[in-house]
Amino acid sequence: MDAGFFRGTSAEQDNRFSNKQKKLLKQLKFAECLDKKVDMTKVNLEVIKPWITQRVTEILGFEDDVVIEFIFNQLEEKHPDSKMMQINLTGFLNGKNAREFMRDLWPLLLSAQENIAGIPSAFLEQKKEEIRQRQIEQEKLASLKKVDQDKKDKDTRERTRSKSPRRWKTRSPGKRERKRSPSRSPVRKPSPVVGDSPPPPLMQSNTKTSQQPEEPDTSGTGLPETVIQEASSTGLIYH
Repeated sequence: MDAGFFRGTSAEQDNRFSNKQKKLLKQLKFAECLDKKVDMTKVNLEVIKPWITQRVTEILGFEDDVVIEFIFNQLEEKHPDSKMMQINLTGFLNGKNAREFMRDLWPLLLSAQENIAGIPSAFLEQKKEEIRQRQIEQEKLASLKKVDQDKKDKDTRERTRSKSPRRWKTRSPGKRERKRSPSRSPVRKPSPVVGDSPPPPLMQSNTKTSQQPEEPDTSGTGLPETVIQEASSTGLIYH
């Protein structure tokens, strides 16, 4: 028996397999983006692997490591065949899901090879949006903390104001009593009433009347000079 009978053939060597691929290429629908080639040496595959895992899990409803690793292995080639990948995934994901998966995956690879870091632009924008949302959340938290702190400060000020009058009221009676004590408060003299005071002329007359008039001197030497002259002329005075 010929030993060549036991030799196997690869899929590329089997005409039946190649004919089936050609038939599927004609029957299946492919997205237009799959016509472009991708250089995987310019793509950061490690960044895209989490997206592939998540997308396959969404399609299947569970995480299938076999299908996920199968996709990773096909992307290890320098120039993977996008249409052949869709044909190979059709048996795992069915025709519609395989077409949608490749329609979403291939633009990411095309965008990644155009960037220096090998990261798709959509991922970069998504990361920027996440950072922006995180900053917004931090600003909101800071604003809420500030409002809370302002409220606490306001409550503290109000409590301080409400306590200060009470201390003043408890001390005010003592202060008032000390102010009213006669020993410390000066006695005020009553102001004279203007209507009760006598007018100035009356006061002068009273002072004059209060003084006793001097009695005239009855002695001869004390008489007035006119009286003496009259007396001498009449001869009443005897020398």
